[in-house]
Formats: sequence, structure tokens, C-alpha cells
Amino acid sequence: MDESTRPSLAGRGAQINPANRFARIESVEDQGEDSFDREFDSEDESSRRRPTEYFSDLSQSVVSENDSPDVFFRYSLNPYRGCAHGCSYCYARPTHEYLGLSAGLDFETKIFVKERAPMLFREWLARDAYQPELVMLSGVTDCYQPAERHFQLTRRCLEVAWESRQPMSIVTKNALVTRDLDLLGAMAAENLISVAISVTSLSQELTRVMEPRTSSPAARLRAIRELAAAGVPTQVMVAPVIPSLNDSEIPAILQAARDAGATSAGCVLLRLPLTVKPVFLDWLSRALPQQQERIEARLRQTRGGQLYESDFETRMTGRGEFADQIRQTFELFSRKYQLGLHARSLETTKFRRPIPKSGQMRLFD
Repeated sequence: MDESTRPSLAGRGAQINPANRFARIESVEDQGEDSFDREFDSEDESSRRRPTEYFSDLSQSVVSENDSPDVFFRYSLNPYRGCAHGCSYCYARPTHEYLGLSAGLDFETKIFVKERAPMLFREWLARDAYQPELVMLSGVTDCYQPAERHFQLTRRCLEVAWESRQPMSIVTKNALVTRDLDLLGAMAAENLISVAISVTSLSQELTRVMEPRTSSPAARLRAIRELAAAGVPTQVMVAPVIPSLNDSEIPAILQAARDAGATSAGCVLLRLPLTVKPVFLDWLSRALPQQQERIEARLRQTRGGQLYESDFETRMTGRGEFADQIRQTFELFSRKYQLGLHARSLETTKFRRPIPKSGQMRLFD
């Protein structure tokens, strides 16, 4: 990959701040001002930097309820809003617009930290009306993004879950997940945890421009290996599949994940809802200009001539001949490498309602 195709803002997937669809007034950045992010080193000292800023999020709730028929979980727990991983295609980008910010650079440089998340999660589990079922940790933004090294909110939420014997499922593309092997291993022994590692490519050259602050492919495979060795059921997520970019890697990714110890696999086609589309297309024009036309054309072939369709039946898989080829390839090689297409069910009968902040005990539970 030619060095000149790299984004001009070092370590960032987005290079723009598209207008907030809810805002009446649009602000335009003065491109003459540079800022420097000293958190990350760069081979090119002249590269422009954009610092990552962290803000306290004083939300009164931390668990979201989902009713989408094509998503397997009802509840998700997200300790952070925004994600510094900077994946150009991230479907969660439009959530930043509810905060009055942009789905572009703002999403990956202005991170909101729910410092009360562990306490709020405990209170949520302690409710009399709660009936135990799976909670997805990181249903929107990655719970093991760089901020987690410092704030450790994901670990503290897992401690609450383990104390309560609450079943959890995690999806991440950061090898930091292995830091919590002590908790994850203990929960796995009680069938209370599953982990999905997203592997979009085996090429470090591609991932460092497409997902600039995530773990390398080698580190993700190592994470699968360590999780499997600790007895944690681990799934590989080939997500997103970008037609004419990484779809040809599906067989190799599945084989590498199986060799590392993954037991199941999932696959999701690239989604470009709302303001994800201008961010991804801008990235594509900067990072892979020679492939842009072909990738867009192939994507339209999987979306009925459009770049995105929001229909629940097809938004994760697409439709048409080329989408069918991707699905069939994934299923064929999943069977070849004995990877199940569904993660195993987790245990709910061991749940122990935690003591709420009030300290009020129960005679019966």
C-alpha cells in the first residue's frame, strides 16, 4: 500500500466531521490550525494529530434495551460513548449525533466515560422485576478500546456480573480482553461468558489504515488462543465483510481462527447507515482511491443498487448474487473448519441478585 494513500490525520479513521443531522447550525473547522496528540508516536513527525479527549458521562442508566429482530441480544451494556479505535466503517458513529457532535472525527476523539457504570449495572441487576438473561457487553462501542486501560470500567462491570452470576457476552477487536482472563476463566467454568473477537483482515497493512487504533490481526489471533486455553468459548466475527476488499480473506480468517481455538464464527456485511456513509466513502477515497470504484460497485450489487438498505431481513447480509456468494463462502468454510454458526447458550439459573446500593437485604429472592 502506497504511503501517500494514508489518511493525513495520523491514527484516525475519519478525516472529516460530517454535519450533524439534528443540528440547525453547521460549524466548519479551520484547517489552518494543527493539534498534536502526544499519546501516540508517529514515524512522520510532520503528520497532523488530533488528541483524544475524555469526558465524564453522568447518565442515569447504563443498560440499553434492543428490540431489533436480527440481533440476538435484548440488553447491552456500554461503558463508553464513542470509540478511539477509529474504524472508518463503524455502525455506531451516528450515536454521537445525539450528543450534538459529529459521527466523524468527534466520534473517535471525544470519548464519554460512564464512570458510574459498575454501580448502575449493579442497581439494574438488583431490581425486583429483573429476570436473568444474557447481557451483551459492548453492543455499540468497543468495551476494550484504549480508554479501558486507564478507567477499567469493563473489568469492574465484569466483577459485578461474576458476583451476581450474570451471563455476559462480549464482542471486541482489542487484545486487551486477555487482561481479564482471571474473571473470564472463572465465569466460563460456570458457563456464564462468551467472547467474540472481530477479525476483518489478516493484513496488518490494511488494518492499520482501516482500523488504526485496534489490535493487530496477530494480536487478535493470540487473544483467541489465550481465551481458548483458559476455557472461554470464543467466536470469530468476520465483520464487516467489505466486498472486493476483504471478502476474499474469509477462508483464511476462519482457518486462522480455528487454529487459534475459536469454536464458532459469525459474518456481517458492511453497513453504511446514516452518517457512516460519508465517513467511510471519504476514507475510501483517501486510503484506497484506486479500489474505490470497484468496492462501491460491488457493495451496490449486494444492496439492490444502493449503498445501504436498512431492512431487518437483509441489512446484516445483503441480497443478490454477490451477497449469496459471500454467505455461501462463509458457510462452506465454517463447516470445513468445524466452526459453529451460533455461540452456545449461557447459564441463567445461577443468578444471584446483588445487594443494591441501599444495602436493603431480602427475605426471599
